[in-house]
Amino acid sequence: MSGPIISNNRSGDPRRSGDEAGKQSLPACPSMGLQLLKAGTSDALTLSGISKRAFDSDILVGAASPGGPPGYMSVSFHTKMARQGHLYKLTDDGLIVGGAILFQKNDVLNIGRIFVAPEHFRKGYGIYIMREVENIFPEVKEFTLDTPVWNMRTNAFYSKLGYKETGRDKEFVFYSKYRGM
Repeated sequence: MSGPIISNNRSGDPRRSGDEAGKQSLPACPSMGLQLLKAGTSDALTLSGISKRAFDSDILVGAASPGGPPGYMSVSFHTKMARQGHLYKLTDDGLIVGGAILFQKNDVLNIGRIFVAPEHFRKGYGIYIMREVENIFPEVKEFTLDTPVWNMRTNAFYSKLGYKETGRDKEFVFYSKYRGM
């Protein structure tokens, strides 16, 4: 069973915000709209399938081969994340279309990963997830994440959302965003 609703931002079209309003080709807001919910263990199978397809699709934008972060296609990993309260699901009119794994420590939230089903790419769902994550954790002062160096799509995405590069190594670019910046 799923956890409680974490957010259902209904101020206008929740998928459009600020300068993004005119840039996204989003469907009309359905009756339930988009919701970022805490996922339950019963969602693990669906979310692991979406995660696998989303990360495997990175081969189309520069990945050397299909693959993803540790546990990206594992039902047991997603079940564990749900049990520990780290797994979230994005639903559109009740249909699971994406997810996130989030880790909070005091006033810092690490966005372990977000993912959207490939058939829902370029609809504004990733932007919605990131903005809702910031909205549902009002006590957080800093948001952190990392993404592969080779992935121009995700590097551009996080930069567009105001995340600043804080470092990099051979494999990853590290980003941070402070509340209000």
